[in-house]
Amino acid sequence: MTRMEKIKAYFGVQDMTEGSPMRKLAQFSVPLLIGNFAQQMYNTVDSIVVGRELGDNALSAVGTSMPIINLMLVLFMGIATGASILAAQYFGAKDRETLGKVVGTTITLTFVSSLVIMVAGYFATPALIGLMSPAADAGESAVLFREKIAPDAVAYLQIIFLGILGGGMYNIFSGVLRGIGDSVNPLFYLVIASVLNVILDIVMIKAMHSVTAVAWATIIAQFVSGTLCLIRLLRMKHLFTVTRQTLKPDRMLTRKLAALGLPSGITQGLFSMSAMVVQSLTNAIGGAMIAANVAIMRVDGFAMMPNFTFGTSGTTYVGQNIGAGRLDRIRPGVNALLRLAVTTAVILVAAILLFGDNLIGLFTETPVTRELGVRGLRWLSLGYIAFAVTNSLQGSMRGMGETKIPMWISIFTTIIIRLPLAYALAAITRTPGWPNGSPDAILASLLASWLISMVITVCIYRWGAWRKKVPGLDS
Repeated sequence: MTRMEKIKAYFGVQDMTEGSPMRKLAQFSVPLLIGNFAQQMYNTVDSIVVGRELGDNALSAVGTSMPIINLMLVLFMGIATGASILAAQYFGAKDRETLGKVVGTTITLTFVSSLVIMVAGYFATPALIGLMSPAADAGESAVLFREKIAPDAVAYLQIIFLGILGGGMYNIFSGVLRGIGDSVNPLFYLVIASVLNVILDIVMIKAMHSVTAVAWATIIAQFVSGTLCLIRLLRMKHLFTVTRQTLKPDRMLTRKLAALGLPSGITQGLFSMSAMVVQSLTNAIGGAMIAANVAIMRVDGFAMMPNFTFGTSGTTYVGQNIGAGRLDRIRPGVNALLRLAVTTAVILVAAILLFGDNLIGLFTETPVTRELGVRGLRWLSLGYIAFAVTNSLQGSMRGMGETKIPMWISIFTTIIIRLPLAYALAAITRTPGWPNGSPDAILASLLASWLISMVITVCIYRWGAWRKKVPGLDS
């Protein structure tokens, strides 16, 4: 094979049904990891520019918007997960005709769901922001939120929802591309969009001096990356063909897509709703904690990035091998995935503990905000290793078509464990210095939910009855 052929093979789709599992997973995951890094740069650069140029209140407005954006994207999450699993399985089975129907159905559903989210998100934004407002007895914190933070958050969110199509196209179409083993081209498109986003952030915020500038920069950049993904799909005629006929949603595939993707969408929705509820606790603590929490979550996004990457890799690897009937490759593949995920998580945790103050310092120069941010990262550091195990195993389960169990685990750890624990800890940690509860209460509840989720996931993955639904899995 010539050098040019090797380059072409690397940048093309990856058939993960042959070859060393470790090598295939690493080859697929590295571009995906870099792509997720670039995607995380969207929100991080937004926050750095806003925090530095407009101050902590504006930074809080952008951060407050994130749980609402994630809540409204549950449709995208469901379609993306279902489409990725089906694409991986039919690609592994070398079923060109059905793969074309999967892609066509997904394209149509993406445009329809984008319209629904655009309208619903735009008009629901004021009410959703209102739900996150601290109670009136929170004193100065409640006044600060209503008068300074909420108006900017509403303006930012409504623009984001008006341009939601670009984000929908990228998230869903890149999921299809990864399902058929192409993790490199989505990376290229995302890097292009990230660079564009940085440039637009700097130029537009200087001109408009408002958080709405950041929103416009984001939706323009996302539309570019989403359009590039669509063009890539339409050009992959050697694997499948998209026609007017395949663009008509296939009933059987739509039902399959919903059955596979709906649990993941529900899981995303639960995470987002719980984040909104807990955000009201954060908002009650005070302006410094709101801004610190935004910085923590931005760093958290980078720390979580490898975990989501390896979860996606597990879904693609297992999905392709299930489709090809190569069950003998699943166990060694999952073991390799766990080694990659845990090793990466340990390295990242060490970096966070060593450089946490420098990382938080990128977002704010306010001493108390910076101190709270570092304190939060230390709380969450152990949880990243636990989440690496959880996401790798749950991603592998999704590749086998089992998406309901991860949903039930999320319901239990989020609704039954985290929310009551957060409120209980906030109540018992009230002091004269923290009249509405200690910042540690919120972070401790999140860490506890991650650790419990890992234990449950390991037990169910290893000994759960669901394994009997995949004939030959334990042979």
